[in-house]
Amino acid sequence: MKSYSPRVVALLGAALLAVTAAACSAGSGTSSGSSPGGDQSLVVGLVAEPASLDFTTTDGAAIPQVLLGNVYNGLVKQDEAGKIVPDLAKSWTVSPDRKTYTFELVDNAKFTNGAGFTAADAAFSINRVKTAWTTSLKAAMDVVADAKAVSPTQLQVTLSNPSNGWLFRMTTRVGAMFSQSGVDKLATDPVGTGPYKFGSWKRGDSIVLQRNDAYWGTKPFFNQVTLKYFKDPTALNNALLTGTINVVGTVQAPEALTQFTSNSKYQVIEGTTNGEVVLSFNNSRPVFKDLAVRQAIRQAIDHKALLDTCFAGRGKLIGSMVPPTDPWYEDLTGVAPYDKAKATAALKAVAGTTLRLRLPTLPYATSCGQVVKSQLEQVGLKVTIDQLEFPAAWLTTVFKNADYDMSIIAHVEPRDLGAVFNAKYYTRYDDPTLVGLLAAADSGDEAAQVDNMKKAARRLSEQAAADWLFLLPNLVIADKNLTGLPTNAITESFDLSRLARS
Repeated sequence: MKSYSPRVVALLGAALLAVTAAACSAGSGTSSGSSPGGDQSLVVGLVAEPASLDFTTTDGAAIPQVLLGNVYNGLVKQDEAGKIVPDLAKSWTVSPDRKTYTFELVDNAKFTNGAGFTAADAAFSINRVKTAWTTSLKAAMDVVADAKAVSPTQLQVTLSNPSNGWLFRMTTRVGAMFSQSGVDKLATDPVGTGPYKFGSWKRGDSIVLQRNDAYWGTKPFFNQVTLKYFKDPTALNNALLTGTINVVGTVQAPEALTQFTSNSKYQVIEGTTNGEVVLSFNNSRPVFKDLAVRQAIRQAIDHKALLDTCFAGRGKLIGSMVPPTDPWYEDLTGVAPYDKAKATAALKAVAGTTLRLRLPTLPYATSCGQVVKSQLEQVGLKVTIDQLEFPAAWLTTVFKNADYDMSIIAHVEPRDLGAVFNAKYYTRYDDPTLVGLLAAADSGDEAAQVDNMKKAARRLSEQAAADWLFLLPNLVIADKNLTGLPTNAITESFDLSRLARS
């Protein structure tokens, strides 16, 4: 048996892009070193309020970014370096055939509804993904043949075949542990074992989390955290300047950073994420069934000019669906280099074709969409832009119904290449060769996994299943005395439990 007993490392999650909302009573102006709600409370400014708090039935990154690691724990989690470390599972072993996982669980965790956490809850949570979840991410549990409680503190999970990806997926939202008696109102009243408990939600404004004083682990510093939402990036920055909030967790106007870097009251954190900003193609549309058209569209876009224009040059050009923090990253920007003349010639047969670019009302998508429209029209296409309210209208129109030609969205879920590019997802991308490479990557040894994932990423790029505009940076601005902020944002969670005041 191969044994894993890694040291417990607190997860430095990250808030990039859409997160959840709720009720805020922020104070007016404050002096440096004080908090809008007092020293024991914190107000974080974010964007893109979700439509629900139930990520078992609602897609999108917004919900797990605020709830995972804060309200919900998993058996395991990731640290900032991407290593899988213990959470509700103290340790685990894997059988020689790589099919049976035995987890030893903590014995002092309780749900916020008062029920104790046991292996029966863990088995219930894993099995429930297969029976009650309705989002596409539920497929991560298809490989599970059986999950059962051996004792109150020991869980055994048997896979139908070896899977390199299953334990990693357990660090994401599909690995969240639920109370057997607390799943009736997940959309409005989530129940978990985390350091915070759900407080209140003022739709269209903010969400409040309260410290869970019965938490089984290290208690968080702040007794209340308010996540306040702004659709306008200028208003978001001004809220920090006026002391309404303490943290800009999702910088949307990086060109305005100088007003904070030159002010001793604030700190600016800059790192990386796994948030690929994707120019999505609806591969079920006739025009996008032509590989030459897809490749030409990629070559029509001057990615450096786009990044400089719509995100102040912040971020990284990658050319694929793999960020540099993944083991199988390769710089694939050379697969489809900018070549306006070549793109114009290749698109001559479809010149004048109108493509509908349906954008979510997110600042980066709006600004980058204008650049994409301009550059594609320079090579003979016509582009109309529709703004769709995010998340509700975009999720319904684009994500659920695939009623679009192109869109722009940052995919922040970790290691999501196969999840995003398949026939059932909104990209409608159907490629048996890609499916085979992903299957070989999941079932092989570590070397085979890396090799096949590299091949899968290159295949996706060469087939121009989409265009990858750039990788979002992790840009966070905060009060100078706030500690515990993440440098990198490579998980689905924004871990509030690490934040404190010096």
